[in-house]
Amino acid sequence: MELLSGDKVVRSYAMALGANPVGHKGREGDERTPEGRYVLDWRNPGSGYYRSIHISYPNADDVAAAKRAGVVAGGMIMIHGQPNGYGWWSWLMQMFDWTNGCIAVTDEDMAEIWHMVEDGTPIEINP
Repeated sequence: MELLSGDKVVRSYAMALGANPVGHKGREGDERTPEGRYVLDWRNPGSGYYRSIHISYPNADDVAAAKRAGVVAGGMIMIHGQPNGYGWWSWLMQMFDWTNGCIAVTDEDMAEIWHMVEDGTPIEINP
């Protein structure tokens, strides 16, 4: 994951994605991370993971596509650290994709992201 200021990469982070990472998130429970342009719209300091920042999935297009497919789009996609109390496992957890569609980073990286990124920041998730 890269944080940019304009066109300049400011920081880069290793990340783990959904456990089924190939393709755009299409429904709740598919363990995929959404792809496309969204907004980091609010944060949760009391998350079950070390801090979390919400990604504005699903957008109107995602909801419409899920409705056409007869499924629920899902939601609560976040950038977050490790499960609370298990940050010391990040050396292992970050070696594979394990989330239910979120973007996971180490607790140390999440602390830095938390302070550098403001609510309302656009995010582009590319395959």
